[in-house]
Amino acid sequence: MIDRAGLAAFLRRRRESLQPEDVGLPRGSRRRTSGLRREEVASICHMSTDYYARIERERGPQPSPQMIASIAQGLHLSLDERDHLFRLAGHNPPVRGAASEHVSPGLLRILDRLDDTPAEIVTELGETLRQTPLGVALTGDTTGFTGPARSRGYRWFTDPGERELYPPEDRPFLSRMYAAGLRQVATLRGPGSRAAHYADILLAQSDEFRSLWDDHEVGLTPDDVKRFVHPQLGPLELYCQRLLDPQQSHMLLVYTAVPGSESYDKLQLLSVIGAEALH
Repeated sequence: MIDRAGLAAFLRRRRESLQPEDVGLPRGSRRRTSGLRREEVASICHMSTDYYARIERERGPQPSPQMIASIAQGLHLSLDERDHLFRLAGHNPPVRGAASEHVSPGLLRILDRLDDTPAEIVTELGETLRQTPLGVALTGDTTGFTGPARSRGYRWFTDPGERELYPPEDRPFLSRMYAAGLRQVATLRGPGSRAAHYADILLAQSDEFRSLWDDHEVGLTPDDVKRFVHPQLGPLELYCQRLLDPQQSHMLLVYTAVPGSESYDKLQLLSVIGAEALH
C-alpha cells in the first residue's frame, strides 16, 4: 500500500538536499531556491512538472514502478534509498546486482561532470544506460533500443549498420571479442539469464556468431585505443578509460585523445557538431 505522506516527505527532503550541479544542471545567475526546483526534478526524471508536484502534494494516482525508477535515478538515489522509495510507493524494489539498471550515484556524479568528453555507462551486456552529449555525437544515441537490440554485441551480429562506425580491418577481432564476452557473461550468470537468452537468439540468427561460439574463446579484451570512423569527421583514435561499479556490474567508458593529435582536434569539432545537433 502506498504511503503518500512518507513518499511526499522523502521526495521533498531529497530534492531540497540536492543542488543543480549535483545532477548535471546549470545553476543560473539568480537562484534563491534551496535545493532543486520541482520543475528541475521533473525534467531530469522525464515527467511533467504537474505529475511530480502532485506526488509531493500527496495527490494523484499511485506512481508506477517505471515512474518510481525514473525518480530514483533522477534524484541520484543510492540502492538503499531507491528500495525505500519503492516501498513507500507501494511496490516491491527491483532486483540488485548485474540485472539492475539503476546507476550508482557515484558513476552519475562523474558522468555529469564530463560534458566536454564522450562517455557512456553500459551494463555487462553492452546496454547503454547513459551517455554524455559528446557520447551521442560520437556513436549516436544508443539508449533508445529495446529488447535484445539494446545490447551492442547483439546488434553487432544482427544489424550491419552497427559495424560502419569501425574500420573494416578491426571488425574480425571485434566479432570475436563480442562472442567471447557474451560466452563469459552467460557462463557467469547461468541458464535462464538474459545473456544466455541473447546467445540462443544469436545462435539461431547469425552464422558468423555460431561459428565464433563454437571456438569457445574467452578472455578477449578491447585495446586501450579504440578506432572509430565517424560519418562526418572520418577516422578517430581514442583512448578508452574504464571505471567499473562492481556492485552493479556497470561500467563507465570515457573516450579521450592525445593532446595535439589529429583526433584531439576532431574531438573539438565533435563538440560543435553535437551542439548543433541539439538545436
